[in-house]
Amino acid sequence: MSFSSLGLSAPILDAVAKQGYDTPSPIQAQAIPAVLEGRDVMAAAQTGTGKTAGFTLPLLERLSKGTAAKGNQARALVLTPTRELAAQVAESVETYGAGLPLKSTVVFGGVKINPQMQRLRGGVDILVATPGRLLDLYQQNAVRFQNLEVLVLDEADRMLDMGFIHDIRKILALLPKQRQNLMFSATFSDDIRQLAKGIVNNPVEVSVTPRNTAAESVTQWIHGVDKNQKTPLLIKLIKDNDWNQVLVFSKTKHGANRITKQLIAKGITAAAIHGNKSQGARTKALAEFKDKSIRVLVATDIAARGLDIDQLPQVVNYDLPNVAEDYVHRIGRTGRAGATGQAVSLVTAEEFKLLAAIERLIQQLIERREVDGFEPVHPLPESRLDTRPQRAKKPKKPKPGHRDGQRSGDNAQGHKPHPSRGRNGGGTAKAGAGNGGSGKPANRRGGSANKSNSGANKARSRPASTK
Repeated sequence: MSFSSLGLSAPILDAVAKQGYDTPSPIQAQAIPAVLEGRDVMAAAQTGTGKTAGFTLPLLERLSKGTAAKGNQARALVLTPTRELAAQVAESVETYGAGLPLKSTVVFGGVKINPQMQRLRGGVDILVATPGRLLDLYQQNAVRFQNLEVLVLDEADRMLDMGFIHDIRKILALLPKQRQNLMFSATFSDDIRQLAKGIVNNPVEVSVTPRNTAAESVTQWIHGVDKNQKTPLLIKLIKDNDWNQVLVFSKTKHGANRITKQLIAKGITAAAIHGNKSQGARTKALAEFKDKSIRVLVATDIAARGLDIDQLPQVVNYDLPNVAEDYVHRIGRTGRAGATGQAVSLVTAEEFKLLAAIERLIQQLIERREVDGFEPVHPLPESRLDTRPQRAKKPKKPKPGHRDGQRSGDNAQGHKPHPSRGRNGGGTAKAGAGNGGSGKPANRRGGSANKSNSGANKARSRPASTK
């Protein structure tokens, strides 16, 4: 199958050819015809499978045959969870739509809003946006959706993970009912399907990879290591293997900054990207990483979402993610488009449960490798796929011997239950009255069947204070 067989026009085919592509990927081959037919689409494909072009190409084709956008109107809206992904999608739109008389723009937070408002005044055919900034622009009357024809939710799973559900619902309420809806995601969880019920109508479902699996082109292994040895081990791996382009994942922003400083101190060029960095700093760091001015890019999961780096050879999980599916997203940055890649994880004994969850998800035991001099003091337990990681059972306390006819509590010592007065010094309370009349003995802290309860009974028999 070729792109020309999918029904795309000559300007788009020329743009695709200039990028060096002649055969559509599986996700493109299935999604493009459905989008061109005007059908709603739910497409699940891992990062790096070409899903961005899977909606960009047919979107450009459809819009090129319609009426030009009016002032402050958008004909198609693409929602993305992060600034980086928005910029990537916008770049794809510009690249493949270069030969078409269409206007597009991208809007996201972290930069001044006025230039974005000015670009929207004349109307745009395709608007790529993050949810928060889009709502800001709408509230300032900078954008309207009466003429909207197509809605695209890209990385829908991540938008839910990042808590954008309320913003998405607000945006949906602003859109016309009659529109085409496209949902693209790495995976489709139950939450995503629940969201889809209120968006897509009789959708074509496209899935080109088994759910929650890692690409076969990626070689995965782990190094068991103690926490205080992670950075020294990372430095050794980079230097000994002469890695020149490594994407390192940190669980926290603070951790990303710390790792970056430690790498630079050892002569390894590095930069960090995360939510606290300005858009300019993030763009600069990514550009330097792509052109190999720096060897290592340290990122958090949210900041790295949507990063598109050709031929990325190595991904390192400095910290394992709390959500197992994020592991699949992370290592999907390497081994793309038929290339091979390596995914290395530095794992402490404390992270074993996270490792076990990942291995159960991908249904694969990840190879373990040792590095001389970095053998952990606290080694990783063995993994299994058939069940959850075993926990050591606590030894059972021996039960006291039991004689026939023996009863528990006071009665076991031959005592009859003592009468007790009510709270106000009233008449005798029946057994269990202090426990709501349940007939059950009241709980005693630190009590024992072998200790006398006379002290407690004396205390209960004292008249209540009238103060």
